[in-house]
Amino acid sequence: MKKQEDLTREQSEAPEGGLSRRRFMGAAAIAGVAGATGLGSAVMSREAFAAAAEEARNKYVIHPGELDEYYGFWSGGHSGEVRVLGVPSMRELMRIPVFNVDSATGWGITNESKDVLGHDNTHLNGDAHHPHISMTDGSYDGKYLFINDKANTRVARIRLDIMKTDKITHVPNVQAIHGLRLQKVPHTKYVFCNAEFVIPHPNDGSDFSLENSYTMFNAIDAETMEVAWQVIVDGNLDNTDADYTGKYVASTCYNSEKALDLAGTMRNDRDWAVVFNVERIEAAVKAGNFKTIGDSKVPVVDGRHGSELTRYIPVPKNPHGLNTSPDGKYFIANGKLSPTCTIIAIDKLDDLFAGKLGEERDVVVAEPELGLGPLHTTYDGRGNAYTTLFIDSQVCKWNIADAIKHYNGEKVNYIRQKLDVHYQPGHNHASLTESRDADGKWLVVLSKFSKDRFLPAGPLHPENDQLIDISGEEMKLVHDGPTFAEPHDCILVRRDQIKTKKIYTRDDPYFASAVEQAKKDGVTLEADNKVVRDGNKVRVYITSVAPQYNMTEFKVKQGDEVTVYVTNLDSIEDVTHGFCMVNHGVSMEISPQQTSSVTFVADQPGVHWYYCNWFCHALHMEMRGRMIVEKA
Repeated sequence: MKKQEDLTREQSEAPEGGLSRRRFMGAAAIAGVAGATGLGSAVMSREAFAAAAEEARNKYVIHPGELDEYYGFWSGGHSGEVRVLGVPSMRELMRIPVFNVDSATGWGITNESKDVLGHDNTHLNGDAHHPHISMTDGSYDGKYLFINDKANTRVARIRLDIMKTDKITHVPNVQAIHGLRLQKVPHTKYVFCNAEFVIPHPNDGSDFSLENSYTMFNAIDAETMEVAWQVIVDGNLDNTDADYTGKYVASTCYNSEKALDLAGTMRNDRDWAVVFNVERIEAAVKAGNFKTIGDSKVPVVDGRHGSELTRYIPVPKNPHGLNTSPDGKYFIANGKLSPTCTIIAIDKLDDLFAGKLGEERDVVVAEPELGLGPLHTTYDGRGNAYTTLFIDSQVCKWNIADAIKHYNGEKVNYIRQKLDVHYQPGHNHASLTESRDADGKWLVVLSKFSKDRFLPAGPLHPENDQLIDISGEEMKLVHDGPTFAEPHDCILVRRDQIKTKKIYTRDDPYFASAVEQAKKDGVTLEADNKVVRDGNKVRVYITSVAPQYNMTEFKVKQGDEVTVYVTNLDSIEDVTHGFCMVNHGVSMEISPQQTSSVTFVADQPGVHWYYCNWFCHALHMEMRGRMIVEKA
């Protein structure tokens, strides 16, 4: 079966009892494939539809003063940030700058943020796709969130106790980190990430051929954020996920041809999912069976066809998402240009690596046909899977056990329901679904186009994140949420799994460099307001208590490099201060008991005001001071 045929073939070829796309449209919104589910053969009456919709809406409404049941962490796409939402209300709670510059918090401006981004950082953009939360024994532990930057080949770590980025790693030897997942058991030792694009080695302009290019699968130590090892693969790499034993990770490849042109990437009827044996890779590295590339000291092992470290499982066609079922039994690869998903039995992988199976496809236990453009699959913990169908603009709910029965020749329909979404869904994510604790309450579908769903706001449209109630037998759409460019994925965790600080502790490592410098200068950050001159470098130490800075004027000379340290002495939750130096591009946030610092050149003689730009008091406007810059 050819890829173009897969993409355009009619859903009328669905399994027995299924409905074609054309026949389905009239019933899809709530009833879905009603006859196939045993819920009745007729489309829901108008009254039943209204009652079901009202019931679902009542579940999702969070009244003023009430708290959401879940935290949702959304990737910010090419805004380079992470967004924090409450679910099911879908209220935006916070934005966490990661790879971007943010004038509100001073991220990318303050010295503390530059300690993370790199003081020589020239990348002012990012493309954040996949947010994932650290785990212990297969459950979210709420310690860290990790996110990729496809644009500049980076991976970031966010401390969830303060919701701030604390580490960013540039991954060497590769380009475009895309798919990212975490080791689930016994704990998150590794962050696994795929480099999408093949490049020549060395990439120094001496060779531009695709034939001699390759990419790599990467493992990053979750605590040190150093790259632990890399694995050379055939083809390219897309999405990835890990099992619940700590032994296997699987990744999809959509360009096994290593083609540059679009037609070339669709030439093969099947590409593959490559499975990595983590234990064997670690053993190879420990035994010294690796090489290094260029100036990088990261161990690199060869996982191309024929390696004992990997296995290549053929799957159709240009596969995209790769998702592990919460019971730990299956990897599911989503076909994209095939209307199918491929179910890989994880318990067969030991035999595959031991050479006990006839061929790689012997680990495939089902390949259900779902609809046009399957991209990502999520789970409810009750044996059902939910797959986005990009071309059909639908979510398909289907039963994994029944799909396996159908693959083995039984006449059973595995599709439970199809629901129209708006429009062209990419990622979807059910509550707690990447852990053992998947609870099957809520499903978020991140649709790429909103078209007519919201008030027009110019040629650039928002995307549409839709909330669906999956707690019952039927999926029920309850909310449309416009989002700015461009969330790719999200993750939902229970609110009790995240423990945030209300105020900083004075020993927080986030501003350790400021504490260290103050100690060298003989300054007590919590008490002193003074100016320290070191040649043409001037360090200004200021304490603040709303509504005043405890230094309202300081003098420097034209051309001085000035570093201002502000310590917020307020110990009351939510009394954040700011510091903005007018006409100097300087702005930062200082939360209760935090120290923040910023460095700039005082190149303009005269009077320059600074003020608090975070509202903190009824006399907020009076919280200001002056920098006097004397002519050189």
